[in-house]
Amino acid sequence: MTDISLSYSPLTVDDVDAAIDFYRDALGLELVNDVSSDGHRWVSLGFSGQPGLMLVLSDPGAGRSPEDGDALQRLVVKGSGPGPIVFNTTDLDATFERVRAAGAEVLQEPKVQPWGPRDCAFRDPAGNHIRINQAA
Repeated sequence: MTDISLSYSPLTVDDVDAAIDFYRDALGLELVNDVSSDGHRWVSLGFSGQPGLMLVLSDPGAGRSPEDGDALQRLVVKGSGPGPIVFNTTDLDATFERVRAAGAEVLQEPKVQPWGPRDCAFRDPAGNHIRINQAA
């Protein structure tokens, strides 16, 4: 069997700078790369202890046709983009407090879920649904 691993996951945001602040400052990801082309940006954020794994932020029109970009923009503004994006942490309470203090919209305070983990939920500045798990 061939080894396979996740390299990056794209995430569409309506304000790349606000998203950088959220993912870097509130969640602790590290800025890896910031590329501009044709009026769009692709910003890669990495995970400490997980080299090669990145979250790539971009605006709705980046790399898409104008029609697709407009359709995706409407979804992002409504908070109906893909997701949730799920993160893991070893200290859910501290992570929850840090993200809440950063001004993220709280969707769910920490609680134990019937399927096992204790988790919480937020919306990032673009409205994307973010869940954070701590293993039981």
